Amino acid sequence: QVQLVESGGGLVQPGGSLRLSCAASGSIASIVTMGWYRQAPGKQRELVARITSGGSTLYADSVKGRFTISRDNAKNTVYLQMNSLKPEDTAVYYCNTNLRRAYGGPMSDYWGQGTQVTVSS
Repeated sequence: QVQLVESGGGLVQPGGSLRLSCAASGSIASIVTMGWYRQAPGKQRELVARITSGGSTLYADSVKGRFTISRDNAKNTVYLQMNSLKPEDTAVYYCNTNLRRAYGGPMSDYWGQGTQVTVSS
């Protein structure tokens, strides 16, 4: 079994910062990608940022220049530093990982339980 534990959400004023963390644990052979998605009320879940094991990153246009994704491969942990937050960033943020539970085995997707980020004055 694989578990993703997220932390760091909360309420912040516009222009403020938050840092999200997500640690993966369990039966893991190798992690291919780790990333963050978000879902606002009434909207579809969307990719925020993703990072590969080699450090290549992908960001949604709406967060480029404001958010930074990073990972600690030794700890199977991914971080999302969110600066200059806007009210439209308000959403539930979900951690996602694509990994292999056995070397040479198939890749599988896992999701965290979600953490609420609210940007409001």
